[in-house]
Amino acid sequence: MTTMTPPTAPVAISRQERLQLWTELLELQHRYVSALDNNRLEEWPGFFVEEGRYEIIPKENFDAGFPAPIMYCRNAGMLRDRVLSLRNANIFEDHVYRHSTSGLVITAVKDGVVHTQSSYVVVITGTAGESSVYQAGTYLDEVVLHEGEWRYRSKRVVYDTSRVATLLATPI
Repeated sequence: MTTMTPPTAPVAISRQERLQLWTELLELQHRYVSALDNNRLEEWPGFFVEEGRYEIIPKENFDAGFPAPIMYCRNAGMLRDRVLSLRNANIFEDHVYRHSTSGLVITAVKDGVVHTQSSYVVVITGTAGESSVYQAGTYLDEVVLHEGEWRYRSKRVVYDTSRVATLLATPI
């Protein structure tokens, strides 16, 4: 069975540097969910490096070591295509997401890559105004500095819920 927490590497930075880094990564995460929650999907690819990877995978697949995500983008071009598709081609019920995130932990810092883990819950509200928990799970992120800004090199969204209640259209 695979564990959620990636292997840790010694973090050879001072407590003050670690707190500064954590604050910067928390701010990145908050900007990320704010863009999604406020329908600014065109900003979404900008949170990733050009060769960044994004995937959504069920926890049961993750735990079993099956690399079978239900959504997979292997670079920013695919992320931009996803947004264009959402805006122009896909048909789905209008909805609003609201993310709640917690427990951001730096699990490793190695070779310029910061590994983090955090929890998320997404509440979805449809056109009728009814809200429900859409998804809950864990973000497993690899973050790098790119042109002076923190960007995701990899974002794995591992969801705990046993099924996706509706068509998964908008990124988590």
